[in-house]
Amino acid sequence: MRIRLYTPAMQGKGKFDGGNITEQKPIGFPGEGSVINRVGPLYYWAWAHTPKEGYIPPHPHYGFEIMTYVIRGTAEHGDSLGTRSTIGEGGVQVIKAGSGVSHEERFFGPDMEAFQIWFEPDLKLEAKKKPAYEQFDRDDIPCKEQNGSRVKQILGGESPILLTADARMWDVELKPGHEYAHTLSKGTTLTALAVRGAGSWKEGKAHEEAFHERDFMLLTSDREEEVFLHAGDEDVRMLLIEVPERVHYGLLPKKF
Repeated sequence: MRIRLYTPAMQGKGKFDGGNITEQKPIGFPGEGSVINRVGPLYYWAWAHTPKEGYIPPHPHYGFEIMTYVIRGTAEHGDSLGTRSTIGEGGVQVIKAGSGVSHEERFFGPDMEAFQIWFEPDLKLEAKKKPAYEQFDRDDIPCKEQNGSRVKQILGGESPILLTADARMWDVELKPGHEYAHTLSKGTTLTALAVRGAGSWKEGKAHEEAFHERDFMLLTSDREEEVFLHAGDEDVRMLLIEVPERVHYGLLPKKF
């Protein structure tokens, strides 16, 4: 296992609506301060916070598959397709931008949190598709609870959310002292964002890497191997996204 860790100071920052929406960006746009500019088809990742209410006016998207995953509070979506929808905690909104669509967002607190994540499929092929919007409520997402862990598989496995881009995604919650086992595959990168708590990643008994709340990590391996996410003296919540290191199509240049 190889692990690279990026503290909050090494991640990007952003804000909207006069600062009503603030963002920490593990993977940001040019000029926002992110050390990491992409991981394979994982193009952008923002962690938005809204104490009371925030609004982002209509703006266009093209080609990308854009996911909003609500941690707390409520997200409201409207678009040029005529869609108006609202989701709460644990819900997912997916925009398949295709040939082009405009949308607007409104977030409601108190203390609303959400992730917006962009995945990049083959944009030449996506441009030929009609744009679409999909919504999934908390109960639509498969969840397993066992031995002090709670794991939601948001992408991949039995999840109903289907993207063109190759990606798997989990929301992992652990009680103090508990572990979650994950198989690292050769040729993929596991990205990990510590949403709550501190702990460590373990590879057998010889290798252990500590992390703290809000740290962002990239885990890779030269072979398939099992690694363990371990919670320390407090609850841990970790968002994991696994993507291939390389894809068979050209990726959009992203210059910083």
